Amino acid sequence: MTDASTSPPQPTSSQPAPQPSASRPASLTEPDYDLYAAGPDAPNADPAGVFKDLPESARAVRERARAFALEKVAPVIDDYWHRGEYPAHLTKELGEADLLRDGIAVDGREGWSRLEAAMVGMELGRVDLSVSTIVGVQGGLALRSIDLCGSEEQKQKWGPALAEGSVAGAFALTEPTHGSDSIGLETMATKVDGGWRITGAKKWIGNGAIGPEFGAPAISVVWARDTDDGQVKGFIVPQDSEGYSAFHLKEKIALRCLWQAEIDLQDVFVPEENVLPGAQSFKNTAQVLFATRLGVAWAAVGAAMGAYEVAAQYASKRMQFGRPLAHSQIVNERLARMQSTLVQAQLLALHCTELEDRGELSGELASLAKFTSTRAARSIAADARDLLGGNGILIKNRVARHFADIEALHTYEGTETVQALLIGRGVTGKSTFTG
Repeated sequence: MTDASTSPPQPTSSQPAPQPSASRPASLTEPDYDLYAAGPDAPNADPAGVFKDLPESARAVRERARAFALEKVAPVIDDYWHRGEYPAHLTKELGEADLLRDGIAVDGREGWSRLEAAMVGMELGRVDLSVSTIVGVQGGLALRSIDLCGSEEQKQKWGPALAEGSVAGAFALTEPTHGSDSIGLETMATKVDGGWRITGAKKWIGNGAIGPEFGAPAISVVWARDTDDGQVKGFIVPQDSEGYSAFHLKEKIALRCLWQAEIDLQDVFVPEENVLPGAQSFKNTAQVLFATRLGVAWAAVGAAMGAYEVAAQYASKRMQFGRPLAHSQIVNERLARMQSTLVQAQLLALHCTELEDRGELSGELASLAKFTSTRAARSIAADARDLLGGNGILIKNRVARHFADIEALHTYEGTETVQALLIGRGVTGKSTFTG
């Protein structure tokens, strides 16, 4: 069962709430900066031509994702983000546009290269990271778990439904007391007649309490430790299972359009047919996580592009001291730094993705891409927010959303510290995860 309540508690006051004016005086009207502007005069978010020579297939996927982000996401996302509501209709429309499966081959749909899939995460993240993360959860984690570890019957049953968005999917690994230390998870699974019984708790699970609001069935891929052999195994758990209770994490300041949940699992029965046969240890869990790490890097690159183009567009239009901001040396210097940081992240992400498509990507390089891209996005969003001055904290001007959402991106799928330890292990050959 799930907690369907989404409205935050309202403050109490003896004073009536102020009502908006029916019309704004002309003196309060500010120019429309049109920070989604396209065309030849719009800022170039690919200043070094990193994506100029993309293969035709990747270019086509990128153009489709870009069109979806601008036509479907941009017009509504500010309002959803402000209210902290989940745009369920976008998930289904992503499925209809074939942008929800993270490039995984399902019945009737060919698999994509990692570069093709990366373009979806980048272009969605360029407009909104919540929507990009929805794809990362649904396709990158839930569907990928079944694709890598499931039986053929499970792939046929759940793959097309997850890809088209007729079923919502969650990836339930993180626990209240085990975030970065996911290998130490305490959720337990015990073999019983006809299946398994799972007891434990999960936290920060995207789509983990989505069923009723989504208006469609929902499943969680739950990772639990076998009480017999101590190994971590995977289970497909319908969210309406008896003993499954989930509650939305409210009052978040980041990824407000992605509902994340705390999940309480009390003696939840999972039939044998819902056990992932290829998930026999944490190595299999790590295989799924490794495959998604570059996706996080690309979402960060997209957010960095979005923040950069807002800053450049605003600088050309905002008048201060009788001239556009862009006529100021300090503004040009700041835009130059932002551009330098952006291009470095784009080049690294592209190089690592090409390595992955050739089967040559190491864990350390995947971590370096995530580490570098989220740090770059953080830096660019901070500069963009500052360059916009007070207008930078208005949701409609985009950078406030990016500024907040990147904080979540910087943390999930391995914090900066964890990525640094993985990179450092590659440098020194020494693991320093424990004292």
